Amino acid sequence: MPDPTPDPQRDVRPTLEAVAARAGVSRATASRVVNGGAGVRQPLVEQVRRAVEELGYVPNHAARTLVTRRNGAVAVIIDEPEFRVFSDPFFSRQIRGISRELNAHDAQLVLLLVEGSGDFERVTRYLAGGHVDGVLAFSLHTDDELPAIIRRFRVPTVFGGRPGHAAGGDAPQVPYVDCDNRGGAGEAVRHLVSLGRRRIAHIAGPRDQTSALDRIDGYHDVLPDAGRDLVADGDFTTEGGARAMAGLLDTHPDLDGVFVSNDLMASGALRVLRERGVRVPEDVAVVGFDDMSSVAEAAVPPLTTIRQDVEGMGRLMVRLLMERLNSDAGAWPESVITPTELVRRASA
Repeated sequence: MPDPTPDPQRDVRPTLEAVAARAGVSRATASRVVNGGAGVRQPLVEQVRRAVEELGYVPNHAARTLVTRRNGAVAVIIDEPEFRVFSDPFFSRQIRGISRELNAHDAQLVLLLVEGSGDFERVTRYLAGGHVDGVLAFSLHTDDELPAIIRRFRVPTVFGGRPGHAAGGDAPQVPYVDCDNRGGAGEAVRHLVSLGRRRIAHIAGPRDQTSALDRIDGYHDVLPDAGRDLVADGDFTTEGGARAMAGLLDTHPDLDGVFVSNDLMASGALRVLRERGVRVPEDVAVVGFDDMSSVAEAAVPPLTTIRQDVEGMGRLMVRLLMERLNSDAGAWPESVITPTELVRRASA
């Protein structure tokens, strides 16, 4: 049987004083190095780091917070119902990019989901408590309360997606990371036109989100004379795309092309076309948006779509936030619009 007698040498955690003694520096110097403070010469920094590694010292989080005034945590706020966040691969990709970049900055991700107006009070209390160093917020809607809450508590923030609001008063515009939604939509429709399609419809996303509005604008950039009846509203879900496609076929049985505002809706549209006996792409060509490989490659037929680098955009959000946090003057970084590209598969 193992000896139950505790070993004092084994169970005692190394102290900051022990680190300072091993490195041959004062406790204050060791504290500044361990907790991320500035003003220590590089040779001493290396001595302290070597002592930390040799002793297996683990820094005290509370002490680090006092020195750096940082919590080492970033809130990721998504204004969508839980079922959407965990069923839509767009969110998992963006969170993966955010998480990987936060790990590189030794910061912890705190996920906050907002399912209804009642959740804003909970988020407000959390942000007011100073638990996080900054906020990454995405999937915003035009009537969202989040921007006002963030401005109220002056929490450094980066938005995922162009926000549909303007900062009030003297408040600076919050930086955002988005893809070229309008340009990508235009490329999708131009591709359909290049295939000889002349009756092209659009299945749009929710009109309270700027990404959906920008993609509608991109559609009309190429087809300025397309009637409103050729634009069907969806909700970025598979079932929403199926309903919109069914409605378009009922009212426009002669359509020969469809640009769909995201891949999930496109997969629903393809299902309805298949059920109605409509051949893709022979009768109707279909182009999606996002290039979610788990959806686009598994579609029948595989989906031609507009690719946006969702994971890369998540990483960019973190980098902009860290730029803001590490700026001595608290400078606001510029927003970033990332390019899109057409990925051709069998549906168009």
